[in-house]
Amino acid sequence: MTKETSVQPQPLVDLPVPDGHGIYTFPDDLHRAHRTHTQQLAARHRNHDHRALEVTAPHTRVPYYIEARTPVGRKVLVIEPHHDDFALSASGTFLAHPRPLTVVTVFTRSRSVHPALETTYADVDTVSELRDREGAAALAPFAARRYLLGHKDAEPPYRPYDPELLDQVTEELRRIAVAHPGAELLAPAAVTRHPDHLLVHEAAVRLGCTWFWEDLAFWATYALVGCDQHLFRARTGATMRPELVDITDVVLDKVTILRMHGSQMHLARKMYRPIRHAFTTAADLVGGTGLYAERFYRTEAPTC
Repeated sequence: MTKETSVQPQPLVDLPVPDGHGIYTFPDDLHRAHRTHTQQLAARHRNHDHRALEVTAPHTRVPYYIEARTPVGRKVLVIEPHHDDFALSASGTFLAHPRPLTVVTVFTRSRSVHPALETTYADVDTVSELRDREGAAALAPFAARRYLLGHKDAEPPYRPYDPELLDQVTEELRRIAVAHPGAELLAPAAVTRHPDHLLVHEAAVRLGCTWFWEDLAFWATYALVGCDQHLFRARTGATMRPELVDITDVVLDKVTILRMHGSQMHLARKMYRPIRHAFTTAADLVGGTGLYAERFYRTEAPTC
């Protein structure tokens, strides 16, 4: 990250560790730590601290509190397949190091919600409107601008993406990129095998993107995450250079961001999975510092 950026620490709360005894208790431990964190920020909000921003989760309608960020440094143009992808994989980095963000969401037409909510949100229009509000709520603390491309997401059973759709999306993204000269591009690495992620990754590569976040499915079974990572390494070899960002100081704020996407991660305690992965990722931090981290990848810029 650039030198201009600054970590904005969250209130002091003992962070749970999903190891030892915590391997069994971590979902509830994290839930309690986050509740304490939210209560501390709510008290600041009541005391008219304008940095303590209130954000309400669109599905649950539960209010949460988070410290608003002040973006500095070079602009970033984020390209995400779906409304929750940036939040899941990269939001901690930009909570810790706020930069001016513009987020382009490609696949914004959907009927994908957690199975327990499918009778509540039963059609594409209802789900798409909810997920739009979830995306807006999650990005509010970043003061991010948003573009929605309006494409329909892929549904199981998954098949390879349509090359014509890739061409169309690439051109749409190219027009947005031209309107944001000097912005650094950031997109998914396509660690997951989801066809929408593979398409968006390829479109971003065509635009010259060299910076990618580790996008995992955050499966309930961690063996499937490992399978995605194995296949990713087999596809990419040494072309992707990993880099880690310590998000320990903002990990509870990341939980707040995830809370905005309640239609996808239900119940609230189930949102521990991305944080559990961040703990695993932090094991690779140089010197062993930090409890939680996010992984990104860099590739070499293409030569003409």
